[in-house]
Amino acid sequence: MSLKLYKRGEFWHFRGSVAGRRLRGSTGTASKVLAQRIAAETEAREWRRHLDGPTANVTFAQAAIAYREAEKPDRFLARVEDFWKDALIREITPGAIRKSAQKLYPDASGATRNRQVIVPTCAIINHAADLGWCRPIKVKRFPVDTKERTPATLEWVEAFAAQAEADGLPHLAALALFMFGTGARVGEATALAWKAVAFDQGTVRINMGKTRTERVAHLPSPVIATLANIPGPRRPRDLVFGYAGRGSVSQVWNNVAARAGIEPLTPHCCRHGFATTLLQKGYDVATVAARGGWKDAATVLRTYAHALQDNRVTDALFGTDLTQGEGPEPVTISNKRRK
Repeated sequence: MSLKLYKRGEFWHFRGSVAGRRLRGSTGTASKVLAQRIAAETEAREWRRHLDGPTANVTFAQAAIAYREAEKPDRFLARVEDFWKDALIREITPGAIRKSAQKLYPDASGATRNRQVIVPTCAIINHAADLGWCRPIKVKRFPVDTKERTPATLEWVEAFAAQAEADGLPHLAALALFMFGTGARVGEATALAWKAVAFDQGTVRINMGKTRTERVAHLPSPVIATLANIPGPRRPRDLVFGYAGRGSVSQVWNNVAARAGIEPLTPHCCRHGFATTLLQKGYDVATVAARGGWKDAATVLRTYAHALQDNRVTDALFGTDLTQGEGPEPVTISNKRRK
């Protein structure tokens, strides 16, 4: 018998695991013989529920349909749905989910496997658990590389945009300035349609794909100017930057950076630079998070706050301000390469 008896006070109690479920409780009797019968019946009842109950044959496909019908985020769902298909949820273990991530993305980083397999798979199963169809599940994440990435600076963005313009790519130049000036993710920017841009108000409505919400961002004057310089019609449903998605940006982006002779930063570094630049200019974390579309200010502080390299900043404690340009040059990867 999986359930073990132990005495607490006057009555016998039971505890243990049956069909993967932890059980514990009181038999309500001081008789050990009767307590053994009650524990045995409890165990048998749990096995009947597990094998023959209404939740015994719920499939991953059914759970995924319910998840979509609840209008939950559907990013990355397709591949995990295709992988699990009609597998019974009760047979999907944490170890099996980790293996599925390795099979679906054999050469991917831990962050990609977490984001594109473990998170959506657990979300579907745990939504089913909320409906009473199964037990919730927890899966150990893959280790994530936490190395610090270089944020784009205004100088970098301007050099990149100038090269893109020279290459006849005004859409790409505008994309870089837009992400740096609004903090938009590359996926959010490439999905932007002209109907979301209000030149007269200097604002843009950005659909945040991660949270399925919309935010209104201010458009700084240089961003308005570069958007206005994009050639072609501006039909409401037309994509502003003309790229189908993040995947269509990477190669041309890298080529422009190489021709410009600047550090090879990714498009996301522009969003990174948005946060880092505002933080270093003294704006509080909550404001930066709100203006850049981060749900949690702590994420901004943890991910985008970079320590200044000049050790004399502590002079400010005694009222001495360093003027811009004084002291050592801020350390960047490109600076290190030149030395």
